Amino acid sequence: MTSFTIEESGRIDAAIAKEQVVSRSFVKVLLDQGKVSIGDTTIYKPSVKVHPGDVITLNYEAVTDADIPEINLEILYQDDDCLVVNKPIGVLTHSKGAFNPEATVSTFIRQFTTGMEDNRGGIVHRLDRVTSGLLICAKNEAALTSLQKQFADRHAHKTYMAVVSGTPEQLEANIEMPIERNPKKPQTFRVGPNGKVAKTHYKVVASNDKYSLVELHPTTGRTHQLRVHMAQIGNPIVGDVLYGGEPAKRTYLHALSLELTLPNKEHRTFTAPLPSEFNAILE
Repeated sequence: MTSFTIEESGRIDAAIAKEQVVSRSFVKVLLDQGKVSIGDTTIYKPSVKVHPGDVITLNYEAVTDADIPEINLEILYQDDDCLVVNKPIGVLTHSKGAFNPEATVSTFIRQFTTGMEDNRGGIVHRLDRVTSGLLICAKNEAALTSLQKQFADRHAHKTYMAVVSGTPEQLEANIEMPIERNPKKPQTFRVGPNGKVAKTHYKVVASNDKYSLVELHPTTGRTHQLRVHMAQIGNPIVGDVLYGGEPAKRTYLHALSLELTLPNKEHRTFTAPLPSEFNAILE
């Protein structure tokens, strides 16, 4: 933790960057995670004005590389209530509590949001770091409530594409297997009798002697559900080494489309184009 006193008026992000000799993108992450305060007030917005005599406190441990790169995510759609982005692999949807000086979907969308000043502000649902594809984010609390209710009520319909090893025994089927955390490896999940209900519909779209391109429709939203289910039936997702997948340059799981009703009552289906490597691996 460190504190300093402001000597001249200006934006809080510029003042911290100058005082601490760090990038504004790093400061943005500090703000996003609630690590900055003026007196007893936590500050989240980088545009907040500071004045001579203000005491700024930064609650973080110094890192060796504080120069956090900016990210510029592809925006597929936006209106007054929400925006749809195409998340690349390697990017977190949001930070997980402990200070983590990297850009996330949450830090990217903060420039568009109002009244949601925390490290998950505007995040309606999430994708794993290793998964690419479509995410819808809210710009305000009313939109967040509306969109999250659709997910909770299972009125939002998601389609994923995956490349798996081999060819499933049934070319189209429903998987209904409960999923629980794996006590022997807490960062993973498994099929188990004490798990929560988990349902996935899959359909093989194309295949060769080694891989299959599979369309996946989860009707529940358990953590790692698709990854666990495909591994359980003996066809793990290529690149998903956490669940026995063949090592590859990426995990071949992509959030392709999302059908739902927007806060403005318009029913829409959004699509994030399938990355070219998904078809290439089958050729």
